[in-house]
Amino acid sequence: MIRINLLPFRAARKRENIKRQVTVYVLSVILLLVAMAYTFLQLDGRLSDAKAQETQLNQALAKHRKTIARINDLKKKIKMIEQKLDVIRKLEAGKQGPVRLLDELAEAVPKDRLWLSAMAESEGNLTLTGSARNNETVAEFMVNLESSPIVQSVDLQSSQSTTIQGVSLSNFSLKCTVDTSAKGQETQKGG
Repeated sequence: MIRINLLPFRAARKRENIKRQVTVYVLSVILLLVAMAYTFLQLDGRLSDAKAQETQLNQALAKHRKTIARINDLKKKIKMIEQKLDVIRKLEAGKQGPVRLLDELAEAVPKDRLWLSAMAESEGNLTLTGSARNNETVAEFMVNLESSPIVQSVDLQSSQSTTIQGVSLSNFSLKCTVDTSAKGQETQKGG
């Protein structure tokens, strides 16, 4: 009987299997490294493109920041000019108020029967003092004042009868509430 030693054959087969497995492992690692290098290069390209785009956007943003700063400065100037125009409008309306009030007073005074000796106006409160021929003339003056669109209310503070050189007069003091604002002026123009 012939004996064949199969051990070297099995050992050679084992070595061949080990070589094959090592080769597959090494090729897998190489393939993995190539895939990783490819992915790295691709991501690096995307990153450099993103950085270039970021630089362009930052430059555009810097230009827009200058424009936005100019726009904000212009808005501030416009607001300041509008405030100045409002002050001018108020001053123009305010300068017409006293003239309008004096005109209304002149129209309300009964001619040759009532004389005003003092007038004081402060923050919408008007105080009038004067003399009239009689109390009916004072009442007529009060009614005339109340019919004025500028005068809102009229209150008699005091009335005293006096005689000067044989002439009987009624000295009076009135307190009125007036509106010399632009609103009061508009109602006058409309009426």
